[in-house]
Amino acid sequence: MTTHREAWPTGTPAWADITVPDVAVARAFYGPLLGWEFEVGGPELGFYTQALVDGRRVVGLGEPMGDEPAPPPAWCVYLAADDLAATAAAIKEAGGQEVVPPMPIMDFGSMAIFVDTAGAVFGVWQPAEHTGWDVVEEPGAVVWSEVMVHDQPGALEFYQRVFGYEVEDLSAPGFTYASVSLGGAALAGVGGYGAQAGADAPAAWTLYFGVTDTDAAVARVTELGGTVVSPATDTPFGRMAIAAGPFGEVFALMGPVVGDA
Repeated sequence: MTTHREAWPTGTPAWADITVPDVAVARAFYGPLLGWEFEVGGPELGFYTQALVDGRRVVGLGEPMGDEPAPPPAWCVYLAADDLAATAAAIKEAGGQEVVPPMPIMDFGSMAIFVDTAGAVFGVWQPAEHTGWDVVEEPGAVVWSEVMVHDQPGALEFYQRVFGYEVEDLSAPGFTYASVSLGGAALAGVGGYGAQAGADAPAAWTLYFGVTDTDAAVARVTELGGTVVSPATDTPFGRMAIAAGPFGEVFALMGPVVGDA
């Protein structure tokens, strides 16, 4: 089952969105690339747009509201919480910093934005009417979420303290990475940058979007005005590539290994 209409358990990646200078440009890029349809909200939500796959919510897109300058566009991953206040307190106790304090979003739920101890930005979502994304692990939907940092042990300890994750170490020579899970279900990855990334590589969460053909999707990225950051490569989990959208926002694509489709 890849359709999920209920609230996600605390600590599970449950939603993602991005603020861009021009949603129409984002729609023109991601719609053809990932097969998204779009649903635009009303003025009370700043015409916040939700991307859909077969009528099921995937992610949100919006434009800056108010007079404050918007940060550079980047996908924000929201981890679910059934008690946002308690989770916010746990984040602060573990050394995280609050960027946007907990706030209700009409009847949809409540959100807050934080920075972890390694410098990566993430959100927390307490659902009400809006339970998060409705579909995972299929083309057009999110198939994996991970945070890449320079201090992988420190970041891993932070997320364990806050959400009580179980950890599976997947590291190899020159590669530091762990999968975190709850109840045996793998939820996300926490990885460490290698020396080749350079000291300036920003700590950040990355979304992996499912595609049916990674190489074709990579070619489409360029056609639609994006850029290829890392070309398609076979991994034990599928054929992946890293790309950037029209505003420089980074994301990953994941499809079957050629010959396994």
